[in-house]
Amino acid sequence: MKTYNLAFKYRIYPNETQANTINQTFGCTRLVYNRFLGQRKELYEAEKKSVTYNTQAKELVPLKLELQFLKEVDSIALQQALKNLETAYKNFFQKRAAFPKFKSKRSTRKSYNTVSTSNNIRVEGNFLKLPKLGLVKIKLHRQIPQNYVIKSATISQEPNGAYYVSLLTEFEKDIKEVPSDNNIVGLDFAMSELFVSSDNQRADYPRFFRKLEAKLVKAQRELSRKVKFSQNWYKAKLKVAKIHNLIKNSRKDFLHKLSHELVTKYNAIILEDLNIKGMSQALNFGKSVADNGWGMFTTMLQYKSMFLGKQTIKIDKWFPSSKICSFCGSVKTELPLSSRVYRCDKCNSEIDRDLNASATRFVMKSYDMLKVA
Repeated sequence: MKTYNLAFKYRIYPNETQANTINQTFGCTRLVYNRFLGQRKELYEAEKKSVTYNTQAKELVPLKLELQFLKEVDSIALQQALKNLETAYKNFFQKRAAFPKFKSKRSTRKSYNTVSTSNNIRVEGNFLKLPKLGLVKIKLHRQIPQNYVIKSATISQEPNGAYYVSLLTEFEKDIKEVPSDNNIVGLDFAMSELFVSSDNQRADYPRFFRKLEAKLVKAQRELSRKVKFSQNWYKAKLKVAKIHNLIKNSRKDFLHKLSHELVTKYNAIILEDLNIKGMSQALNFGKSVADNGWGMFTTMLQYKSMFLGKQTIKIDKWFPSSKICSFCGSVKTELPLSSRVYRCDKCNSEIDRDLNASATRFVMKSYDMLKVA
């Protein structure tokens, strides 16, 4: 039995008092983060010294005596803000992220994190018990299994004003591997359709951003004409945020359903490890690539297949699957992006470019990689 973590995100509906407490906690955690980030920077610039999380955690007690309003919010949330600062520094020094920045009050998304202790975070019917908030109404669209233990909760507010909670759970599961020697599929990224499979299945991605792009442009134009921070400006900003939220939720819903269908149908999925950001910048396809959500889709495939004992394998991005004939295995020296049909010079076969790439990936790479995995 191995231990795994899985998060469940829900919409919550706090009353006026609870919403005020949540907003106050957002501000207090931001204040603590910025205060100790400033101290760290000043100490390093003056004495070339650094401090640890434990040292700053001790300084949090006198800060509460100085600023009494910090006692009104969840104390664990303040400690988590310091842990987040420590993580940000580690990511910087290990070259995984840029240097930590001060948090802005006008950030589009606000959040704070709290840890479950003595069952102080729990679901009770249609309500969620949270520290300092009590019972908050929750839209429990998906039940958490009884053997899943809630470890922490992240409360957030989206730009459209809606409140959400993400419950991180821990559970033990004995995942039995499913034999992957058959029922395998290869996926090739397609700009307009998301992917083409080796079974000639096409995702037919609805392109949610493109559908609402004109409406979004109009709303953003109206926002730019308003006096900043006026009442009409906030109304126009909310309108833009709602359109963005609709696009995001529609995309997630589509990708969740599609990834579930694929991992249920196939025992192994072979796909390419693409540099999506680099591809969008190099080819000026930024909007289309971002609209597809390929990175999110591959992440969904990986964790969903893992829980079912199946495999999602990424092959090297330099593997020339588009240039290899899926019928005879011959390799073309050149294949321009404008050529959407693959014509083999050796066996004279003709096939759709994306279908050929997915079939090549399936035929030539899958079995060898599955034996190693």
